[in-house]
Amino acid sequence: MSQVFIVGAAGKVGRSLAQQASARGHRVLALHRAQEQAAELTALGARPVQGDLLQLDVAALAALMKGCDVVVFSAGAAGKGGASMTDAIDGRGLELAVAAAQAAAVPRFLLVSAFPEAGRGKHLSDTFENYMVVKKRADVHLAESPLDWVILRPGTLSDEPGTGRVRVGLAIPYGSIPRADVAATLLALIEHPQLRRCIIELTEGETPVFDALQALSPA
Repeated sequence: MSQVFIVGAAGKVGRSLAQQASARGHRVLALHRAQEQAAELTALGARPVQGDLLQLDVAALAALMKGCDVVVFSAGAAGKGGASMTDAIDGRGLELAVAAAQAAAVPRFLLVSAFPEAGRGKHLSDTFENYMVVKKRADVHLAESPLDWVILRPGTLSDEPGTGRVRVGLAIPYGSIPRADVAATLLALIEHPQLRRCIIELTEGETPVFDALQALSPA
């Protein structure tokens, strides 16, 4: 079993991953900002780790990550606080986590990113345009690191119950995906380390998660 460090564990994807991974026997360290979030994370089976991406430096975050096998970065400003907060969390926060993972000798890093077609055909605010720019820069930053990384780009997130069935690929049509199935895919990536240094697009589909990822594995 792996020791998993989730950045953004108090978010909806992070909470679902914490619950699913803990149920599978993984040891989950759940980074969260607010003290009141600790009880819920504990109830999900995770070990709460209080820390704020806006306050931590590389050494402090690396100390929290020490001994982990994989970092999952699912943190995001979620449009709150405007462009400056997106820059701070989705951008510099990701860079901080990448540097901390390297300093802590955590080999594997999974990033929840954004589908390139997100919002296509709709009127997009300047805040959303900035969000997409920041997400792409974060992808580039991780991809240029020496870590064993996977970038996961889910379609439109929904709160529908997970089905355990998805469509994944290096390039697939745009669609939606329950957050629970994003978490299930992250869990499968944790348990399926053969997939590495690749970008995977993800939507709802007809194939069980593990089978879908297995089909992407190198021969």
